Amino acid sequence: MNIIIGSDHGGFELKEICRKFVETRGHCRITDAGTFSEDSMDYPRVAHKVSRAVSEGEYARGILICGTGIGMSVVANRYAGVRACLCHNLFTARLSREHNDANILVMGGRVIGRGIAIEMVDLFLSTPFEGGRHKLRLNLIETD
Repeated sequence: MNIIIGSDHGGFELKEICRKFVETRGHCRITDAGTFSEDSMDYPRVAHKVSRAVSEGEYARGILICGTGIGMSVVANRYAGVRACLCHNLFTARLSREHNDANILVMGGRVIGRGIAIEMVDLFLSTPFEGGRHKLRLNLIETD
């Protein structure tokens, strides 16, 4: 599975932890879209890069991390076919995949602890979409 990850300065430290975790999973290839330091930067720049790549099918899934995750999720969900879910715990990370077929996991680097973040990424990458009634509901979201 091809994954793209990105953050702003507020999510940089957690991004690095999550990126290294994904690299240990032999079946995933991960691309780092930046940022590459804790220097202040504008989160929409990275959010657009990751979201566009997922929307265009270049990557199966994405991970975005900013201070709270709110800004990144606002940007990401502007893209056709992107279902970015801001998650704060294991329950929401699992259901983002099972019920919403999320293709971008969004987290807050100033909100989520390291251990939980790694477990959330693991769930996000390994949990299948249930389909069925959830697919019918997702179809109601799509617009022309």
